Amino acid sequence: MSFTMGITPKADGLEGVSWNVVGQTYTPKLHSDNAFIWHATIPAETFVPPHIHPTQDEWIIVLDGQLEVEFGPDLFKAGPGDTVRMPKGIAHGIFNRSGAEANCVFGVAPSRKLYDLFVVLDGVTDPAELVRLSALHEVDFLPPPDTE
Repeated sequence: MSFTMGITPKADGLEGVSWNVVGQTYTPKLHSDNAFIWHATIPAETFVPPHIHPTQDEWIIVLDGQLEVEFGPDLFKAGPGDTVRMPKGIAHGIFNRSGAEANCVFGVAPSRKLYDLFVVLDGVTDPAELVRLSALHEVDFLPPPDTE
């Protein structure tokens, strides 16, 4: 896909698109072979379970609100203006435990299959189906922790 010049307005996604993914609203802002960037509205008490991008580096720039990012047993907190760096191959989970909505700009490089994943995940609520579809698009969710 080619990268085109222009402006994506603040309230709009590319071609008017937005998705509901795990209860969060993702609005694509830029998409090329080299990078995919989207705005995310992350309601309080929602999260993306721990997962790995084996083929992409990912980052988050927090615009407002607070996020917690888990890298295995390590917990990092990010607030407005902070950038979270998530290298490919490193498991990470993203949580909004703040009690208030957060707004962020996410990105991955290269794009690979993530845009297509969000297309098929739009509105999916079954965790098993989310895991299955994600694996087909180069995102590997970790099994839930053993609670016994």
